[in-house]
Amino acid sequence: MILRVIDHKFHYEMENLCRVFYPYESIRVLQGDEEGEDPLTVVTLLGETDSGYHISVTFNGEGKSCEETDFTDCEREMAVLLFDLLCDATGYVPQWGILTGVRPSKLMNTLISQMGEENAVSYFNEKLLVSPQKTALALSVAKAEERIMSLSDEKSFSLYISIPFCPTRCNYCSFVSHSIAQAKKLLPEYVKKLCEEIRVTAEIAKSLGLRLESVYWGGGTPTTLSAEQLEEICCEIENNFDLSRCREYTIEAGRADTVTPEKLDVIRKHAVTRISVNPQTFNDDVLLSIGRRHTVADVLDVYSTARGKGFDNINMDLIAGLTDDSYESFCRSVDKAVELSPENITLHTLALKRSSAIVTGGIDVESGEIANRMLEYASEKFYGAGYVPYYMYRQSRSLGNLENVGWCKEGFECLYNIFMMEECHTILGVGAGAVIKLKEPFGRNIERVFNYKYPYEYISRFDTILERKAQITDFYNKINCEKH
Repeated sequence: MILRVIDHKFHYEMENLCRVFYPYESIRVLQGDEEGEDPLTVVTLLGETDSGYHISVTFNGEGKSCEETDFTDCEREMAVLLFDLLCDATGYVPQWGILTGVRPSKLMNTLISQMGEENAVSYFNEKLLVSPQKTALALSVAKAEERIMSLSDEKSFSLYISIPFCPTRCNYCSFVSHSIAQAKKLLPEYVKKLCEEIRVTAEIAKSLGLRLESVYWGGGTPTTLSAEQLEEICCEIENNFDLSRCREYTIEAGRADTVTPEKLDVIRKHAVTRISVNPQTFNDDVLLSIGRRHTVADVLDVYSTARGKGFDNINMDLIAGLTDDSYESFCRSVDKAVELSPENITLHTLALKRSSAIVTGGIDVESGEIANRMLEYASEKFYGAGYVPYYMYRQSRSLGNLENVGWCKEGFECLYNIFMMEECHTILGVGAGAVIKLKEPFGRNIERVFNYKYPYEYISRFDTILERKAQITDFYNKINCEKH
């Protein structure tokens, strides 16, 4: 597919919108008269007139145009024209309209603060062409997130622990995670370096007077580690960070084939308040298709064991649109999750990540329209069972440009998810692939410090990672100087 850009800088948004309708197409962006031909060709043009601006969009020869006096609205108007053309061409009307951003609820909160709730809702519907159902979802999540964000202040931070190892790699996954068969020999040294980084990070946080709000272990699959390795890291965190005012402590125990009673015992005896047991689907055939080695029975056994050991805040993940998963099969998975009654259910829409096997291998996936039907069914079931949406984000190349939503029973919101996604305070990440996000208190400025992605690189260049920690202190010292 070709996207031709003439005399404007809106190519990023136009490209994202084209991808909503043609997720499998490679999109070439050409400027002006650059040569290129393709059966699918979009031409976007912005020109000046005596009274303002002329905007035109054509798709395969069919075109639409409009006049605009305010330059600040030209990008939105161009997106509307392109949206209309692509809807006509494909017969598909995306539920999120022209909105392609990652955080719809954050935009809703921003608009509410600028123009009030009623006008913000109207803007979503009329200017961004978002459906009434998705607008209502964004509003509901925005209100829930606003309440949680108010818990954070200028001294708040959260800690992220990266464990980038998995038993196998799922076909939809693009994370930098390593199968344990390939990387097992790295684990002892990785854990040693990780514990050292935890100590150094804790010293910096303490010197700056920062207050730990939440801890989150992700990956990968943290329970790929042995019980002894989990114990070592848990102790390192407790011995170096002040957890006395920590509001939440989560460890992902996502893969049933990595969880044992001994590992659950280790997690339970420490300060952990929340775990994830993630089936993704309750269909054995689908589990096999996506590359998981465990069965539904394994998931149910882990969940039952966790309950028996006293875990009273459990999350489960489901994914809409998985390989070989039909609408009816997905609905049965939703019904099973509701029957089990975990405190959280996070519902993801399949994202077609470029480096995942599902894309590189050309595996068939469900369409955006079917995925949306799946989400609608799940939403009805969750509301009926007393769950409410509290957290939402979207990923690039998700089926139908659809969303990922965290649902919870009252009082069981995952605080870290909101703190991280809404960027309301600093996140100190440790481990391979972790990112430190330094948030300016009472401001919008965010600075990022990146750890090396791959475990072998993390280990071999660990001294550089420790040197980069100085950027945390520099950031806060600069803020304090500016305040005075």
